[in-house]
Amino acid sequence: MSSAELEARVTAALGRVIDPEIRKPITELGMVAGVDVDDAGAASVAIVLTIVGCPAATAIERDVTAAVAGVPGVTSTSIAVGVMTPEERRALTDRLRGSKAARVMPFGPDSLTRVIAVTSGKGGVGKSTLTANLAVELASRGLTVGIVDADVHGFSIPGLLGLTDAAAAAGAITRPTQVGDLILPPVAFGVKVISIGMFVEPGSSSAVAWRGPMLHRTITQFLTDVYFGDLDILLLDLPPGTGDVAISIGQTLPHADVIVVTTPQPAAADVAERSGIVARQTGQRVIGVVENMAGLVQQDGSILPLFGEGGGAEVAKRLSAAKDAPDVPLLASVPISVPLRSGGDAGMPVVLSDPLDPGSVAIRTVADRLVATGRGLAGRKLGLAPV
Repeated sequence: MSSAELEARVTAALGRVIDPEIRKPITELGMVAGVDVDDAGAASVAIVLTIVGCPAATAIERDVTAAVAGVPGVTSTSIAVGVMTPEERRALTDRLRGSKAARVMPFGPDSLTRVIAVTSGKGGVGKSTLTANLAVELASRGLTVGIVDADVHGFSIPGLLGLTDAAAAAGAITRPTQVGDLILPPVAFGVKVISIGMFVEPGSSSAVAWRGPMLHRTITQFLTDVYFGDLDILLLDLPPGTGDVAISIGQTLPHADVIVVTTPQPAAADVAERSGIVARQTGQRVIGVVENMAGLVQQDGSILPLFGEGGGAEVAKRLSAAKDAPDVPLLASVPISVPLRSGGDAGMPVVLSDPLDPGSVAIRTVADRLVATGRGLAGRKLGLAPV
């Protein structure tokens, strides 16, 4: 085999190396600066990383080495690692944006991404745990999924998905990387994630004490500057209640679908209904209610209703009864689950670690119903023209 043929095979093999942050082949990203194979089969490959100190450097170099060494006819492998020039980084960001102008929010009404905001009337109902597990379940089905942790003051999504200091110490990418004016989000269990918690100093006990304007700018930047790529579903974990962030999301994404999370007791149901009403006032569509902590499953299969019963059904009933409102179903009742709680503490979603747990089964029911309903195409521009 000639050296030219070997070079072509090595280049093809490099096309199967995926950047772990951008989730595209490094050949498409302009990260392969050169490939050379001599007559003895010695391969030399030059790659350029996006920035100095790129957190994905070790993984990329490892995968490139393995890909090249696996090409039949290659007798040795040498990898030279450099960094993109400013011009090359600008070309990369332009390539990623495609036809979209800089700093344009890509999840508008004409986007093919389905945006789902997960909200609750009060804190402590398990909204973030549901969001994290639902995202991982959807991703496990082959969908491309992203999460925006919009609960700026009470962020918990990074911990629930294992994007922790311990994971970073083990070499995982747990913090965003900035390339030009694009922010590349970490990926956990196939889900692209952004949270203000990723910008707080590791081990810091300081609180994020921001008021309305700063909160709005942060959410806008997450939606505009973070490169999620082409998503099937974007989940937003909203803070509890009907405050600044919920209003900002409603104004920015009035076409979003909304899931209301509550617990069985009447007090939680009362405030959960309000979060659905505020969502509707901004034009969003409430597509369902999830009742969390819906009893503890006993060994004999019976349910011990520690927090009462019927709150989820009551919220769904009230939201359905509003004037001109579409039917709002109770999507699922998620029981109290020790594996669900312990999985959140460990950063391992229960839908993966214990798929037969009753909590996992209930969350899969929510995913089933979301996938079955989909998002309608009515009123959206599809970029098609008659021939």
